[in-house]
Amino acid sequence: MTDCNTSHKVVSKEAAARWVKRLQAQGGKAVFTNGCFDLLHLGHVRYLEEARSLGDALIVGVNTDASVQRLNKDPDRPINPERDRAALLAALACVDRVVLFGEDTPLELITALQPDILVKGGDYRLEEIVGRDVVWARGGEVKVIPLVPGYSTTALLARIRKCGEGPEM
Repeated sequence: MTDCNTSHKVVSKEAAARWVKRLQAQGGKAVFTNGCFDLLHLGHVRYLEEARSLGDALIVGVNTDASVQRLNKDPDRPINPERDRAALLAALACVDRVVLFGEDTPLELITALQPDILVKGGDYRLEEIVGRDVVWARGGEVKVIPLVPGYSTTALLARIRKCGEGPEM
């Protein structure tokens, strides 16, 4: 019988940093990305699969509820609490570790992890990517992966809200 429990994949910043160091000591390349991942959708999955294909392991930084609220998202966001969002990401085969972070940017987390490859979605320009200098300073790469057209949390929420309106009586 296979154990499908993935809770071991959600770790502290310190545990993730130790895990990355072990991976790198064995010659592996650690890929890092981050985001809110509030309502997981196909665009997220394809993005994470492509990010993972760039190295030997993928670490995902997930904004805490408080940091999502500070990002000027919809006042009802996040829809899903941080622990649920982290658990859903950890359940994906392409995700090796998940780390919650409460800062406004992932710079502190990137500095602690020292990933080999930093990845962001196509809604970012290279010069906007926080932590790029940290990764470049150690000879790493920074990549922008195109978004999957038609998929976004904002668009998904709009469709859900429209369905909830129903016909007028």
